[in-house]
Amino acid sequence: MLIRKPTDIRPSEITSKDNYLNRRQFMAAGAAAGSIALTSPLFGAIVPPGEFAKLPDVRKSRFSTDETPTSYDDVTTYNNFWEFGTAKDDPAKNSKDFEPRPWRITVDGHAEKTGSFHFDDFIKPFDLEERIYRMRCVEAWSMVIPWVGISLADVVKHFQPTSKAKYVAFETLHDPVRMPGQRRAVLEWPYREGLTIAEATNPLPILAVGLYGEALPNPNGAPIRLVVPWKYGFKGIKSIVRISFVEKRPQTSWNMSQPWEYGFYANVNPEVDHPRWSQARERRIGSGRFASKQPTLMFNGYGEHVAHLYKGLDLRKNY
Repeated sequence: MLIRKPTDIRPSEITSKDNYLNRRQFMAAGAAAGSIALTSPLFGAIVPPGEFAKLPDVRKSRFSTDETPTSYDDVTTYNNFWEFGTAKDDPAKNSKDFEPRPWRITVDGHAEKTGSFHFDDFIKPFDLEERIYRMRCVEAWSMVIPWVGISLADVVKHFQPTSKAKYVAFETLHDPVRMPGQRRAVLEWPYREGLTIAEATNPLPILAVGLYGEALPNPNGAPIRLVVPWKYGFKGIKSIVRISFVEKRPQTSWNMSQPWEYGFYANVNPEVDHPRWSQARERRIGSGRFASKQPTLMFNGYGEHVAHLYKGLDLRKNY
């Protein structure tokens, strides 16, 4: 009889969604079934498969804002995710049948550790944190979202980029059958994004795998997406399948499509207007149709953590 070691078994292979509600239940279920004993030191992040699956062992983050989060309904039904359509409600309507598991993530480029990894294996070395972040869209609307994710800085450190790696590039799944928005040439698919190594190793960015304590919903980029809270929302690439450590600045989708409107850095700078609208004020989604807009904060209010990354950089020219 083949006996598999705990390290050989992916969480999604050994238990149901219900047994994943917390680690204690998971361990009890395994013991009750006569399986091998599983103890918490063998596990890091666990994201059970299935819609609305609860995430176990999520710790709070010191980086969270104390602002009231936007409602779950607004967060999951008002999105930019052009792979499923260009209207704000298209992702919620058109991603219902999207199956985000099984999933693989390729890591390549200038790094000591590279390869193609099952999603469960990719996230396992890390801890899950809830980070309540202000999120700002270039279209002058904003949300406060309780993300659950793993530290991007920890991910970068884990894969050990070499001295040649100056940037981290990200790529979304390209599958027009499963992502109907990709059947239209509104962008050059697949969606691409990138950060400098310094940005990627700042403590704020995360690879989000959930929100509101549950597995990441399809409209928000299941099963894994980038969250960089001091940048405009289009930097938050969704449904990531590739992470590359590269020497030259990578091409990014919106900069490729409309370079006169969308720069590589995409830092929130209320003093620089978008060519078609002002960035000085924003409307918090869920505040009501007639609610007053509020002033937009430089770096979306995260300047104390990130301003040093751009010392000497002209943030009007490098938008």
